[in-house]
Amino acid sequence: TQVLRKSLQRGIVLSTGSFLVYGAHKLVSGFAEVHASFKVEDVIEQADYLYGSGETEKLYRLLVQHKNSDDAELLWRLARSSRDLAQLGSTSAEEKRQLTYDSLEYAKKALEKNEANFAAHKWYGICLSDVGDYEGIKTKIGNAIVIKEHFQRAIELNPKDATTIHLIGIWCYSFAEMPWYQRKIAATLFATPPTSTFQEYAANTHLKLFSCLYAADPNFYSKNLLFLGKTYLKLNNKKMALLWLSKAKEYPAQTEEDKQV
Repeated sequence: TQVLRKSLQRGIVLSTGSFLVYGAHKLVSGFAEVHASFKVEDVIEQADYLYGSGETEKLYRLLVQHKNSDDAELLWRLARSSRDLAQLGSTSAEEKRQLTYDSLEYAKKALEKNEANFAAHKWYGICLSDVGDYEGIKTKIGNAIVIKEHFQRAIELNPKDATTIHLIGIWCYSFAEMPWYQRKIAATLFATPPTSTFQEYAANTHLKLFSCLYAADPNFYSKNLLFLGKTYLKLNNKKMALLWLSKAKEYPAQTEEDKQV
């Protein structure tokens, strides 16, 4: 039940057939063996099971065998898996950097194979943001508009994807929180720099959006709870901030990101 819930929380369509596929394909010495005769659909179902189970390393080893695939569904999952592996505490700094750049390449390739794939747009935006952490604040801010465009395109293709809607909210929050020196950098990069305020952020329904996501599924995403709390704190509503930050603190940590939250 917990595996299925976690899968659904992350927007994965996981059928009961996934469990049958998982058993049929077997894990040999903790490693998901993929034979050349496997269909793409079979690999995807096995990958989704491992993702829902939180088997980050096994999932990566499964998918990296398909890094030369022409299938966008495999490639965006590989981009996500590479990023998840980079987030693990056991991953060295050098490996983390390489995986971060690899994930962007996989997401880019997924987009090239299918521009109409909403998940490819979503993960390209996420991975492009991650790469900015290694290339400096100027590059990160310079990529901001591109990142938002990919998130917006993902929402156009799939208006019901809660994760992408959440990411748009995070994007707006980040610009509302941007310190003065970063705003000066933004001013040199854009004729009209992207800006936001926390009042505007709330007025543009992002606060309501986070609340709606919580109402739809209270355990949707730990970071959603964190940003609800942070936003209320910025709006000087400490009572509501405490409520949501407490929920974030009590959230059952299943991933590395949950622990960080």
